[in-house]
Amino acid sequence: MRRTALCLSSLAAVSGKVYFSETFGDGWESRWTASEWKKSDGTQGTWKLSAGKWYGNEEEDKGVQTAEDSRFFGLSAGFESFSNAGKELIIQYQAKYEKDIECGGGYVKIGPKLSDPTTFGDPTPYNIMFGPDKCGYTKRTHLIFNYKGKNVLKKSDLAYKQEGEGTSHVYRLVLKPDNTVRVEIDEEKIYEGSLKEDWELLAAKEISDPDDKKPSDWVDDSMMDDPEDKKPDGWVEEKRIVDSAAKKPDDWDDEEDGEWEAPMIDNPEYKGEWTVKRISNPAY
Repeated sequence: MRRTALCLSSLAAVSGKVYFSETFGDGWESRWTASEWKKSDGTQGTWKLSAGKWYGNEEEDKGVQTAEDSRFFGLSAGFESFSNAGKELIIQYQAKYEKDIECGGGYVKIGPKLSDPTTFGDPTPYNIMFGPDKCGYTKRTHLIFNYKGKNVLKKSDLAYKQEGEGTSHVYRLVLKPDNTVRVEIDEEKIYEGSLKEDWELLAAKEISDPDDKKPSDWVDDSMMDDPEDKKPDGWVEEKRIVDSAAKKPDDWDDEEDGEWEAPMIDNPEYKGEWTVKRISNPAY
């Protein structure tokens, strides 16, 4: 797996308070810490500041870019703790793939403060994970919520829009106080729905009784063979019979032609394969 955690450009509540914003201007290196999670095994990737191959204004369009292929990437920055209770929370960022990837993601994770940011990686706990992810033919926009220590995926995948055509895409997540969620990519709504309905966050109201056992005399078959039904005495199942009217030709030579056998013909008395009648099972 090759994972890429990209920059978070805006984290805000609708009341107007911006908890975090980043445009990767001067001094960005002092605000962000590169992960060293995979440094020991030699698969840790590095970051660089770049506008990429295509841009409108090179200076204004600069952002962080992965500098190598087939590596693990992570980058983290801190912000003050907050509660979104009773407020809408908006998470928004922009990502661009300049070429297609075989396996990787360009998502963000929002979570607890890290005691050592250099350890940031896949095992790091988080509250929300949001953004594009692809591995082989599996493509989706992830939206995962951590609930009571468990990372809970959406029951059905969100559309994947991050194809490798070099175009920037803006990802926007709106988490509302009524426990509904809205996801937009490039200002196009790709999902709006309920946390309760589309994530298995809460325990089911009813569960199967673990102590309930199937009775030994329980009958699962709704139909059964009729015990009174019998095959008629004259029922014929032979489809082909020897032609009794056939005669061995007078010029037949057993030594030259082999042993003569009468030909087979359709049986005029054939009635088909007999099967017992099925009836409703009174014990069902």
